[in-house]
Amino acid sequence: MPSESLRFETLEALKNSPKGKLNYSPDWLEKGEDILAGCVEVSSLSPLSGQILKRLSPRPLLKTRSLSSCVRDTSPEVSEGLSAGASVPISPRQISSPPPVSLHAEDDEQKAGEIQEESVVSPVASPPPAISVLSPRATQMAGCIRMCERKHKAKAKVELSLRLEQQERLVATVSSCESEQLKRYEELMELKQRQEYQSMRDMMEKETQESLGRQEKLREEHRHRMKILNLRLREAEQQRLREAELERQRQVEGRERHRAINAIQEEVLQLNQLLQPRPSTQTDPALDHTPYITRGNQLCSQVSDVVPASADGQFPSVEDLTVAERALQEMRSLVRNLQGEEAQAAERKRKEQDEEEEKKKRHEELKAQQEEQKKTAARSAKEKAKKEGLQTGADESTLKWYSALQDAANQCAQACDELSRAKDTQTKKLKMELQKAATTPVSQIANISGAPLKEAFEKIDKLLSSRPVTSAGKTVSASQHPQGLEFVSYKLAEKFVKQGEEEVASNHSAAFPIAAVASGIWELHPKIGELILAHLHKKCPYAVPHYPPMERGTSVEDYQKILGYRVDDSKVEGQDSFLKRMSGMIRLYAAIIQMRWPYTGKQGPHPHGLNHGWRWLAQILNMEPLADITATILFDFLEVTSSSFCK
Repeated sequence: MPSESLRFETLEALKNSPKGKLNYSPDWLEKGEDILAGCVEVSSLSPLSGQILKRLSPRPLLKTRSLSSCVRDTSPEVSEGLSAGASVPISPRQISSPPPVSLHAEDDEQKAGEIQEESVVSPVASPPPAISVLSPRATQMAGCIRMCERKHKAKAKVELSLRLEQQERLVATVSSCESEQLKRYEELMELKQRQEYQSMRDMMEKETQESLGRQEKLREEHRHRMKILNLRLREAEQQRLREAELERQRQVEGRERHRAINAIQEEVLQLNQLLQPRPSTQTDPALDHTPYITRGNQLCSQVSDVVPASADGQFPSVEDLTVAERALQEMRSLVRNLQGEEAQAAERKRKEQDEEEEKKKRHEELKAQQEEQKKTAARSAKEKAKKEGLQTGADESTLKWYSALQDAANQCAQACDELSRAKDTQTKKLKMELQKAATTPVSQIANISGAPLKEAFEKIDKLLSSRPVTSAGKTVSASQHPQGLEFVSYKLAEKFVKQGEEEVASNHSAAFPIAAVASGIWELHPKIGELILAHLHKKCPYAVPHYPPMERGTSVEDYQKILGYRVDDSKVEGQDSFLKRMSGMIRLYAAIIQMRWPYTGKQGPHPHGLNHGWRWLAQILNMEPLADITATILFDFLEVTSSSFCK
């Protein structure tokens, strides 16, 4: 096709043409450039056009400036005149494209155009009609340019209105923000004022509290001083009361000593009368009363010397009372010695009378001797028959020994019955202190040895020797009461047996230190040993050995108590508990018969030695065995004493 063959030639021709060399920017609208920028050149007049215009019109219509400024500053009427009468040719090359205009530049141009239009429209500045010197092509181009300028002015007005609205919104927003900030500032200032007011109020309250605290502190110090003064006054009052009480007690004790000295003097005088020879003894030339009478008169004089010293309104001292008591004790010993000598004289007389009566009876006994021998032979035969089998009871000598020990224990209990049943507070307090002093050292003996064991032994020895002993921070002595020594001895022996019943039953090794102390005390104070055996036989009759028979009228509970059982509210203890207690007491007894106190200097025989152990072992083997009991006590006894028996 001819048209298709000419296509590329046409395109090449267009490309080489002036319009083909135009530069097109696709983002001209975003950059705010004119659509004809680069293709329209501003037309300019020839230098000779100014002279022609001067000749045509007496007033210069145009100023010598470039065409671009003339076109931008010329009014519409001038443009029309130029388009009507223009005869000057304008080449297209002389038309230059306007420079790219930004948004702010367009606004400035719009404002400048409006000012120029106003200046042109005004009748004062309106020039007379001018002759157009432009060609139709130039006029057309100027019209296009003018239309483009109007279009851009309209666009600039719209953008200006939008920008004004945006500015108004921005101003409103800034105004609202400023008002809010003003409110916040006012609130902040109000808050600061409140805080300052609060801080001032807190400071005032703090100062008020501090002043109140100082006042309270002063009041507290005042109360403290008053309290101290009251305490001092109370202490002074108590001191005065104590001194008054001490003075009263001193007077009471002085009166007691006065009465005691009077009673001692009365008793001394009565005992002195007993020293005088009686008619029944005056016929005995062997008894001489002269030394007793002389010493008695001396003692009466000694007591009489003490009494007048306390009769002048002053109370006797403790030393005076001690002197009187010593005189009384010596007077009593004189009376006892005199009575002993009188008893010996009476005994000699009685023996002489008995010898005479014995001579009379001897003849009668010779006659009855033959009959007695026959009866003795028959009795010995019966006893021999009995001994061939096992015995059901202890020997007669053992029973007598058992009864004698029980009688001694009962006599000791009766002797201290008054102290045991005391009802007044002072005596009760003394009884409790004596009991603590006796039982506490024994309770401390278990598996100890050396110095602690020796200390416990010395405390017990001092107490039994009527020397003062410290117990629980108090000093006590058995001599503070007439029955104090008997009471302490009884309680001490009872505590030794109770240790065997409880401590040794649960801890077998404790038997040896307890037995060592018991044997040492027994050796120094034999009465304690008898009481220990009496308490042991009462709680454990198998240590005699003795199987008490059940007598008529004895209840089952009482008989079980006699056998050693514990009975509480008609309930008998179990066999295991009973055997455990019996075992503990037998072990203690077995340890006592072989132990000696290691710190004594005496080398005498043991107060209750191994011969008693052999006796007990022989008798228990010759007696009918009891179920569980015999086997248990034999095992415990031999386990403790077997080594000593072998030696």
